[in-house]
Amino acid sequence: MSQWTASVGAAHLARLLGPRPRAGGSGTERGGGQENGDRRGHRNGGGAPKGAARRLPAYRELADGVRLLVLEGRVQVAARLPAERELALALGVSRTTVAAAYEALRAEGFARSRRGAGSWTAIPEGHVLPSRSLEPLPPDAAGSVIDLGTASLPAPEPWLTRAMQGALAELPAYAATHGDFPAGLPVLREAIADRYTARGVPTMPEQIMVTTGAMGAIGGVARRVVGLGERVAVESPSYANVLELFRETGSRLVPVALREGLGGWDMDAWRRVLRDAAPRMAYVMPDFHNPTGTLVGDDERRELVEAARAAGTVVVADETMAELVLDGRESGVRPMAAFDRGGTVMTVGSASKAMWAGLRIGWVRTTPDVVRGLVSARAYLDLGSPVVDQLAVAWLLRGGGWDQALAARRQRAAECRDDLAAALRERVPGWDFTVPRGGMTMWVRTGDVSGSRLAVAGERLGVRVPSGPRFSVDGAFESFIRIPFTVSGHTAVEAAARLSRAADLVRSGGASDTEPAGLFVA
Repeated sequence: MSQWTASVGAAHLARLLGPRPRAGGSGTERGGGQENGDRRGHRNGGGAPKGAARRLPAYRELADGVRLLVLEGRVQVAARLPAERELALALGVSRTTVAAAYEALRAEGFARSRRGAGSWTAIPEGHVLPSRSLEPLPPDAAGSVIDLGTASLPAPEPWLTRAMQGALAELPAYAATHGDFPAGLPVLREAIADRYTARGVPTMPEQIMVTTGAMGAIGGVARRVVGLGERVAVESPSYANVLELFRETGSRLVPVALREGLGGWDMDAWRRVLRDAAPRMAYVMPDFHNPTGTLVGDDERRELVEAARAAGTVVVADETMAELVLDGRESGVRPMAAFDRGGTVMTVGSASKAMWAGLRIGWVRTTPDVVRGLVSARAYLDLGSPVVDQLAVAWLLRGGGWDQALAARRQRAAECRDDLAAALRERVPGWDFTVPRGGMTMWVRTGDVSGSRLAVAGERLGVRVPSGPRFSVDGAFESFIRIPFTVSGHTAVEAAARLSRAADLVRSGGASDTEPAGLFVA
């Protein structure tokens, strides 16, 4: 496969930078230091620089703007920058201004150059992705530490217990068999297929394979679809554990930036990546995306499926959050598979988020022939999912307990979301976030504070939170953290208070660059 290198055009970079700096040597460019503080805070953890109200030289504002775009993932790391003359023309500044900005970026480690090859974006040396050797919070620490690393709630009772009792009542019939069902129990495959049909996507049981959680589904699909060294396009940011799974399987990740806020997909960027990078697979979370909470509209879903089909790219749509609608009864969008006419879309679902993480039951919806291939390949992995857990999920789906438990889950998550948002606005008013309509997570910009340093300081002060770089392909999103909707009331207020104290500790220089390796992200 030929090498593909991302690039950012002069006109596109000018649009991302916003208002243009003035050619006379000073300006008020939006991406500069005045509105956002000293963006070098990812290294020194400090607050806004002294004299921030002063106008900066135009080259400095341009360099700060590009650096901010890299740190926030809106310009990919290792993307080729425009030639100096082209960018100067697009911005309406002198070539000397652009040359000085590029030199500043190189000096700070945010750009590299080679004679005859131009310049490309970079992350400073020593700024590495956090460790993925993740461990859950020990149970004996739960009383003193507020864990915001896991986007999961306790089991919805009494429905889980009832489901397990129902499963045990049906177990004798299965205990008389060999117990190996690599495609999943027929009763569960039928129940899942009926659920898709009820959502407007006619589905046969033969189109469903039950897996050990959504990660088992994604891992099985990746091993079958993506060869060693082939490209996988992913949203940027994306789910940390899936990114690590792709790295472990030898895939080459191609990040595609989300629109700011909860603006959905940048379809121009997706079309460009699908056309130029020709990824073998695209992994997306269109329904209440983890970590940002973004809900993608029908038009963008249709466009992505059409563009992927034209490029020969398989789209894996992760719908694990799809039913966690917290505002209103329905999300108002259709499943990705509703726009698929030829097997381009493979859908992944799970009981872990909608019900309980302890139910390690996920599934893949695709064409029957692909299901048969996945089942054959599964013999080298885990053979099948636990029978009792499958019976419990089938009991919930068939008997109506699923909808009742889901309603309770939605209510609890909404309470946590609203309490956390209110507490953050009160305790850290300088932080910026958009409250999503559903899902389990919120993407929070921490202003002048490094997210990695904040994670270190928070660990010391009794609150665990994952930093933005965990959810990036290349070390971007240093000024972000992810907060899940898992605590409410006094605990939410206390979590926000500890995060505020952690931010103060970072500003005072009391936190290192390295995020704790033991932070569990789910």
